[in-house]
Parts: sequence; C-alpha cells; structure tokens
Amino acid sequence: MVGPRSGTVGARFTMLYAVVFLLSGVGLLALAFVLSGGSLTETAPAGSAGAPPGQGGLTAAHQRIRELEGELAAVHTQQSRQLLVGSLLALIVMAAVSVLLGRVLARRVLRPLRLITAVTRRISADNLDRRLAVTGPADEVKDLADTIDELLGRLEASFTAQRRFVANASHELRTPLATIRASLDVAIAKPDPAPSTVALAARVRRQLDRLDHLLDGFLVLARAQHGPPADTAPVDLGDLVDAALRERSADVGRKELSVSVDVPRETAVVGSPALLARLVGNVVDNAVTHNESGGWIGITGSVDSRETVLVVETGGPVFDQREVDRLARPFERLGGERTGSSGLGLSIVAAVAAAHGGRLDLLARPEGGLRVSVTLPIAGAPIAGAPVAGAPVAKAPVGAS
Repeated sequence: MVGPRSGTVGARFTMLYAVVFLLSGVGLLALAFVLSGGSLTETAPAGSAGAPPGQGGLTAAHQRIRELEGELAAVHTQQSRQLLVGSLLALIVMAAVSVLLGRVLARRVLRPLRLITAVTRRISADNLDRRLAVTGPADEVKDLADTIDELLGRLEASFTAQRRFVANASHELRTPLATIRASLDVAIAKPDPAPSTVALAARVRRQLDRLDHLLDGFLVLARAQHGPPADTAPVDLGDLVDAALRERSADVGRKELSVSVDVPRETAVVGSPALLARLVGNVVDNAVTHNESGGWIGITGSVDSRETVLVVETGGPVFDQREVDRLARPFERLGGERTGSSGLGLSIVAAVAAAHGGRLDLLARPEGGLRVSVTLPIAGAPIAGAPVAGAPVAKAPVGAS
C-alpha cells in the first residue's frame, strides 16, 4: 500500500530545504554578530599620566573622557547582549519560516510526481488507452512520464492481443464442433442404430452443448473486456429480469423455488442490449442453478439520480466471504456442487458491468446464501411508455412457492 508512505519523500525534501535555510541563516547571523561585536579599547589619552602641576583643567578633561569611555563600553555591552538575544529570536523565527518554505518548495518540486501518480492510479485494464502525456522541459520527470506511457502502450497491445486471441480461438472452434454435431446427427439418423451408439451420442451431445456454452462465454467475456460497447441504447432492467425468469421458468418450477421481484421501471440504463441481457441472464441463472430445492430468490432494484442497483439474493448455506470474493474471476467456483458450471457466469457479469461504467459486488449473507449486487449508471431519461416515476411495477411471483 502506498497510502501510509505517500508523504515520505515530501517530508525528506522539507527537512532538507529547512536545514539548508536554517544553516544559511545561522551563518549570516553569526557573521553579522562577529562583525558588530568588536569591543572598544580604553586608551589613555596622551599626557594624562604624570601631568605637571598647573594643568588641573586638562586632568579634569581626561577624567571626563575616561567616564565617557566607560559609558560607551557599557552601552556597547548592552548592545551586544541585545544583538545576541535578537539573533536567537531571529534564529527561532527563521527555523519556523524555513520549515514552511521547505514544505512549499517540496510540494512545488513533487507536484508533477503527484499528478503522474494520480493519473496512473486511474488507469486500469479497462482503459489502457489513456496516457499521461506530460508536457514541459525534457527533464527527469518527463522521462519518467514518457517511460510510463511506453509501458502502458505495451500493456495495451498485450491485452488487446490476448482478447483477440480468445475471441478468434472461440470463433474458430465452433466449426469443428458443428462438424462433430452433424456427424452425431448422421449416425443417429441411420436405420436401427445400436443402443450403445444412441447412448454415446447423447453423452457426446451434452458435452458439446457444454463446450458450446463455454465458447459462447469466452466470446462475451472478450467482447465485454474489449472496451465500452458501441451499440448503446436505453435498456429497461425490469424487462430483462422478466425475460430471464421466463427462460428459466422450467428450472424454477422443477426446484420449487419461490421468486419475488420488485424492480422499478421508470429509469433506463444506457448500454448494449445484448451484453446487458447476458448480464441479467447470468445473474438470474446463477441464482437458479446454484439454489437448493424449495429455496427462494429475491430480486430487487433501486434507482437514484445517478445509478441503478439490481440485487439478487438467494438462501442456502453460509459461505466464506474470502471464497465469495473469488467468484468474479474466470473459472472460479464456490463449493463442490458448482463443479458442473463453466465458472464464467459471474466473471462475465463483472466484465459487462465494468464495460458500462458499473461494478459487481458479491456478499456472503450472514444467515446463509449470496447477495449479488450490480450497479449501473442510468440513462437520465425515462423509457417511453414506462410507468410514472415512483410507481412500482407489480410483478407476480414466478414458480411454485
């Protein structure tokens, strides 16, 4: 973590500048004190000693001179003491001022580095096309910024090549899969096929369906990670939830799941209709597939001025939050009962949400089960034909209670 140590260099620069200013001030004050600190020498005026008689007036004058010299010496001593006290006070003030000046100069010197740090922190795998683009003289700071820009360029090229390979490989593998599927259909279509051939064809077809589903997930994941979608339009999450539940109604009824839905429909979400449909479908599919018989599913939505939050909750056993946090990664599964899935469902949800400027949050419910929350920015305009804002849409429960 860089937070606790973010001011270390600034503190060192501040101390360095403060010490330099303070030593310079001490040197100047010491030099001024030495130059102004010469003591007056009491010299006996000529003819003051052994003056012949008859020169009483001259003796009195010499005596007066000696008195004046004593007064001048006292004044000089007092001035020296005042100069010493003033120098000490000036030294204390200069110490405080040197710290302030050192802090100002340190912040001034480190400002380009802080800007580079702030911009770099905002760059992630989803926006590697951003660059620092620092302008100014060709100094060490600009060399550092240019080096980071070159590194970002290499990372962007590497990520792009990786995503392109996944998409191309997934697309190319569909041809041999289609050929295998056609060969199975031809074998089964022959008159009086052997029972072993029928059973083998059924098992192979199930694996082909699973592999085809996996390749489709790869394609969606590569598309979602490629960047912001181009085919954006206002999409109603409520309609997508209804469509996903209708598609899984058979499984909901077979498991006797109780489903309750309360998703407002007065605000649209801007994004790719296909990707958002896959997002909602994966979330609903995850809740249905990995639910226990006789369980429940709760789907709710909330809207504010900037974003829409879709929450899908399910019951079940208590999970470890550290294991739940890994579910947004590809091929991560939770529990032994999930080994039959591809492990791409929630990772696709996370990628699609990030591509639309949103996020996926996973929470292990303390009482058991999961809470999947998807946050997406709203369109800012109501959908044509939608109900009046604030009037929730009543939805009937799907499946058996």
